[in-house]
Amino acid sequence: MTALAAALVSAGVLGAGVVLAGPVRAATATADALDRSMGGDAPAYHALEEGRVGDATTLLRGTLAADQGDGLAHQLLCRVFYAEEEADEAIRECELAVSNAKSNSEQAKNNNEQASDDELWLGRAYGMKARHAGPIAGFTLARKVQASFARAVELNPGSVAALNDLGEYDVAAPFVVGGGTDKARELAARMMPRFPEAAHHLLARIAASDGDLATAESEYRQEIAVQRSAEAWIDLAHFYQKYSRPDDALATIKIAIAADRSHGPAEVDAASILTAAHRDPALAERCLRDYLASRAKTDAAPAFKVHLQLGRLLAARGDSNGASREAEAAAELAPGFTQRGRPAQGL
Repeated sequence: MTALAAALVSAGVLGAGVVLAGPVRAATATADALDRSMGGDAPAYHALEEGRVGDATTLLRGTLAADQGDGLAHQLLCRVFYAEEEADEAIRECELAVSNAKSNSEQAKNNNEQASDDELWLGRAYGMKARHAGPIAGFTLARKVQASFARAVELNPGSVAALNDLGEYDVAAPFVVGGGTDKARELAARMMPRFPEAAHHLLARIAASDGDLATAESEYRQEIAVQRSAEAWIDLAHFYQKYSRPDDALATIKIAIAADRSHGPAEVDAASILTAAHRDPALAERCLRDYLASRAKTDAAPAFKVHLQLGRLLAARGDSNGASREAEAAAELAPGFTQRGRPAQGL
């Protein structure tokens, strides 16, 4: 192993699953219920989900100027910085969110879901910083990633996002930094009764890590049989693409797109796979446009990054005017990100 950081895996490092990078609040909550639970932070949350990170930052700065103890505002600002690939700032804000929850024992007792989300996003922020860390810093960050993910699961055992991230970490990180496939198998067994689709996904990752590709494919297909969602089909397409089966990946992506009537983040994943495989750029472009036009946008696939991704596709086919329009759209949503000239990491 070169640097330990190369072996670290968190949501930010993997970037492969929609759930890992996606919103961590309960998907079954109605929009009205979600707004009520967020109170004054709801407008900033919606701005973040829609990719308007510049607006979200302004709203959250205003909230925190009036109340530094607003833990949710700190968490949302952490997510803004995470989307903008500003790891240090994301860590600072999520540490403040976690600290706020710990200092208010009554809040921590009554709102474990938010406290779990705080820890989950803190772990992801540590993982983002680990991408560029050397061996010594990487070791320290790895332990922090693992501790945050484990704490997120402890606070909210029903958080599929936290379970997924902890499982992905266990598969990819060595024992010396708290990972290991034995731990991942134990976690999958705990998940199976309540979250069989996530358990099969984790078992597929374990099998692929062990080099048992036949079992991995079987587990991905069992995930599909349980969930029958675009995300599950995309997981299988990622597997095919990674192990040099581009024809199977393309066929699976087409099934995923047909299954995704909401045109959510799975379509961005589909476009990314197609682009990496140099297959069907027209379909990739359609996926990105459908996502940007949908009401299913989330910070799992920040809209400003999707505009930049679409711009690269347009530039590749010679549409410089179209590429410029997409760059302008990205700059309007995330002026700080584009001004810093950050290369958008994989979605």
